[in-house]
Amino acid sequence: MAGVSSESLSAALADLETTLPTASLSLARELFGIVGVLDGSAGLRRALTDPSREGSEKSALVHSLLDGKASADAVEITAKLAASRWADARDVSDALETLASTVAIAVAEQGAGTASGLSGLEKLQNDLFAFNHAVEESHELQNALTEQQASPEAKRSLALRLVPQASEEAKLLIGQAAAAPRGLKPAKLIERFAALAAGRQKRWIADVAVARPLTGSQAERLQTGLNRLYGRELKMNTTVDPLLVGGLRVTVGDEVLDASTVSRLGELRRQLASQAR
Repeated sequence: MAGVSSESLSAALADLETTLPTASLSLARELFGIVGVLDGSAGLRRALTDPSREGSEKSALVHSLLDGKASADAVEITAKLAASRWADARDVSDALETLASTVAIAVAEQGAGTASGLSGLEKLQNDLFAFNHAVEESHELQNALTEQQASPEAKRSLALRLVPQASEEAKLLIGQAAAAPRGLKPAKLIERFAALAAGRQKRWIADVAVARPLTGSQAERLQTGLNRLYGRELKMNTTVDPLLVGGLRVTVGDEVLDASTVSRLGELRRQLASQAR
């Protein structure tokens, strides 16, 4: 996906962030179900991606089809996608699949108890990798999961028997990949899901470059400051770069804080400086 479709997907993912903190696995299931509806109707996909139609018209079409049949959140997410611009009719289905899997990944991220945040995402990835490892080890399983005569539900059932200890979020993604790989081999779609989870993991990791090694108290204060800044318990990885301008650079996900972002890093640098005296 590239060009205008990539821009529309990026905007949709950014908009989805407001929904993710309270999202449930049922929302991901609904969105995957709507992907199936779109995949089953080339005419509907063309109508929702027709560049000659106004976004509001395409959004209204989604509401007319789905209102009362899916949750308000699922309908609104789909309607906003339809209102965007797409280079190819299939792109809207691909984008909705990405949003659905992102919801499932975010639910794993929310987690409960010890399996939340970074650990929740790591467990999800491990479960996905466990499925792919089992499939890679058996040509019989590979053939069964791609058998054209087998029903989607039969493939889903077979896939889930391979990972009985997997989380509910992983089971949803694995079942979806087996039942509706959408032109891919199930293992390849699982790799895509795992890559999305890895991208979300980066939000929990702070890669910190410093001009000189931090003392124990400096590292502790920096950790506290970053946790407060981002509102979550980050894993901090520190490296020393003597040539670093400004003395400190922090990368969390796609965001880089360096000497140019004085307003955000100023307090952190002052905290470190006070410890160095």
